[in-house]
Amino acid sequence: MNKGSKILTLFLVSLLVSSSVVPLEARKHHHNKKSKHQKQRGGGKGSGSSPAPAPLPDYNQTQSTIFNILSFGAKGNGVFDDSKALIAAWKAACKIPGATLQIPSDYKFLIKPITLNGPCMPQLVLQIDGDVLAPPKVSSWSKSSLFQWLNFKWLHNFTIGGCGTVDGQGFNWWTVSTLYNNKKKGKHIPDMKPTALRFYSSYNVTVRDITIRNSPQCHLKFDNSGTVKVNNITISSPESSPNTDGIHLQNTQDVEIQHSNIGCGDDCVSIQTGCSNIHIHHITCGPGHGISLGGLGKDKSVACVSNIVVENISIQNTLSGVRIKTWQGGVGSVKNVSFSNIQVSDVKVPIMIDQYYCDKYRCKNQTGAVAISGIKYDQIIGSYTVQPIHLACSSQIPCIDVDLIGIQLNPSSGSRGFQSALCWNSYGKSQAPLVPSSIDYCLRRGSGAVRRIARSHDHACY
Repeated sequence: MNKGSKILTLFLVSLLVSSSVVPLEARKHHHNKKSKHQKQRGGGKGSGSSPAPAPLPDYNQTQSTIFNILSFGAKGNGVFDDSKALIAAWKAACKIPGATLQIPSDYKFLIKPITLNGPCMPQLVLQIDGDVLAPPKVSSWSKSSLFQWLNFKWLHNFTIGGCGTVDGQGFNWWTVSTLYNNKKKGKHIPDMKPTALRFYSSYNVTVRDITIRNSPQCHLKFDNSGTVKVNNITISSPESSPNTDGIHLQNTQDVEIQHSNIGCGDDCVSIQTGCSNIHIHHITCGPGHGISLGGLGKDKSVACVSNIVVENISIQNTLSGVRIKTWQGGVGSVKNVSFSNIQVSDVKVPIMIDQYYCDKYRCKNQTGAVAISGIKYDQIIGSYTVQPIHLACSSQIPCIDVDLIGIQLNPSSGSRGFQSALCWNSYGKSQAPLVPSSIDYCLRRGSGAVRRIARSHDHACY
């Protein structure tokens, strides 16, 4: 090979080698791109031919939504204190959307006074199928726990349901002779007694199907709440149990109570100040004191109640049927209230407005009263034992726009009550049939001056 051929050969070889070698910087860039891709797939080491690592589990999909109190250490024997287990189960369920906290059937859970706080994830359900028991001994309740037993606060979209029982075991609270600690110390039952179930500042709440019985005081209370539904529940305590209201509403709006049976030692349903848009229907009430608005205006306080509908109710063996009761000296108004299709049996006084309400032997006479207007009694039918109707309105501020329509009330067999209606300073109209006939003369015809007087006192509720 001549010299020129050798030079050409060397040139071709060098050109071939240079085209097959990747520069250092290019190799680094290629390696970085591969590492980034591997990290996105799990960051595993090794060559690209290795299998990709398994993805991490999605806990939101695999997390159970059922929280059984037994899984949190509850014994369910009615003796062991299961309060801590309930709180632990609540905290766990509270964090999961659509969770159910189960109180299973065939168990008895002793629970001391507790507060179950929100906010929680939506659609939380407390499913009570077993028995929940309050401490039976008065001495075991601390002074700080006397306001309520089971307290629910700051909840939204929450439901209590089930076929179980919430038992306040209140018998020892009702016996005046029972001592708070023991006879040697001489301490009696405290004046304050706990409510069984209380909701505070809660919205879109449903209570359904359960039984609540023998509360030391009120059975079910809603305070500063809204959009409440109560359906198909049973409330039961003896007629002699003092101050054991069935359902108590205060500063609560947009409530429906339906298809329930309530028997207790006080009002089956009590509607207090700050309540509006309340619908109560298909309720059986008795024993007890009937369905009441008030007492309102105690100690010259402001009371505002409006837009109340009570219909399709059966009331038996109660102190009152449907009533409005206010203290002397109060301020505010009760207006737009309808009581219709009420069947009464052996009720002492089926229809009542009492603006001289007093829970003592004697109360001081005071000027001023809560103004009452727009009250309709329609189709109140049945029997009474003391008096058919009692409308005792304030002497200073008359009741106006009161309608009595289709009232048919006859004395119970063997009754020695008054046959005539009592009406004082009440204005409105009546419509037949009316039994007894004295009801037709019960209401006075109001003038413009009367209306101005009555309406000048409800400004506090605007």
